[in-house]
Amino acid sequence: MAAHENTMNDKNRENPMRDRSIRGAIAFVTAALLGGCAATTSMQADAPLTIARQGSFFVGGHDVQSDTLSVLPAYAPSGTISVEQMYVHYQVPVSPDLLSLVFIHGCCLTGKTWESTPDGRMGWDEFFVRKGHPVYVIDQVARGRSAVDPSVINAAKAGKTPPTQLPPVFSAGHESAWAIFRFGPEYPKVFPGMQFPLEAQAEFWRQMVADWSATLPTPNPTVPALSELARTLKSTVLISHSQSGIYPFQVAALNRDGVAGLVSIEPAACPAADGDLKPYVGLPILVLWGDYVDLAPRWAPRLKACREFVRAANVAGGKAELVLLGDVGMPGHSHMLMQDRESLKIADWLASWIATHVTR
Repeated sequence: MAAHENTMNDKNRENPMRDRSIRGAIAFVTAALLGGCAATTSMQADAPLTIARQGSFFVGGHDVQSDTLSVLPAYAPSGTISVEQMYVHYQVPVSPDLLSLVFIHGCCLTGKTWESTPDGRMGWDEFFVRKGHPVYVIDQVARGRSAVDPSVINAAKAGKTPPTQLPPVFSAGHESAWAIFRFGPEYPKVFPGMQFPLEAQAEFWRQMVADWSATLPTPNPTVPALSELARTLKSTVLISHSQSGIYPFQVAALNRDGVAGLVSIEPAACPAADGDLKPYVGLPILVLWGDYVDLAPRWAPRLKACREFVRAANVAGGKAELVLLGDVGMPGHSHMLMQDRESLKIADWLASWIATHVTR
């Protein structure tokens, strides 16, 4: 792999988020060169963003009393903490005449997935607000700004429990994530025509965090929190990615109230084709995939299982659809398609799909 594909320009490393006006111009030129987004999208990127309100809050969670909150002398080991709450950041446009959207990130990541791309272009959170959708971006329980429970770790460190009871926390290394995110078959090889901006890969790696999901109960507490959020919003589309791909389906199975539609982007799992499909009858569902899936042993079986689910769901009276971006004229996209070079072109296509398939 060429050196410029493995490293960022030093200036970009020092200041990855360039002046907005410069980035807007770059976005415009890039879109024109790639034959990407419509002119309106480029104009939106240059225009001031006007919103009615923005803010953040938490959903769910519960209190835990513990004697192993700390092993540091300056902090008391005993006390009460709040855990398993889901963080939500929102922006509401001035004229929110379209459905609200909830964006759910995947493994080893946070809500940053949906924000500005590693090379500084507009993220999906801003794009869909500009389109007129109220946008809600979450951090999964025990990820990002949603708290973890340190008591089990401290209990082992203090010798109160054996090390075998330490939680199975993990991080995905750059090398293994390279193949998981389908930048190429293995590090540092690149798939021909792959759309992810590898010149900004150092900024992308900074997005990745430790994953605590294996320490949580099943279903992940994010699921009931999403259900509560959907009921509060009254009519929303749940948009998930990768590890969280199954969550919107689990929400629908738990309670359909407030769920207007499901978009699962490259899900790690779809519901079983021979399972209970009643929760999905009449519900607009899109399962969206990028490229190179058949070349990835990790993902090819998952695509096959999702095809089987979609067929079975439709036989049962569902309104499910599975789309490969290459089949609609957008080839070369990685697992991180919301950050790829044509990410706004994909977002525009998705906005049209939602407009034509999902009603309040």
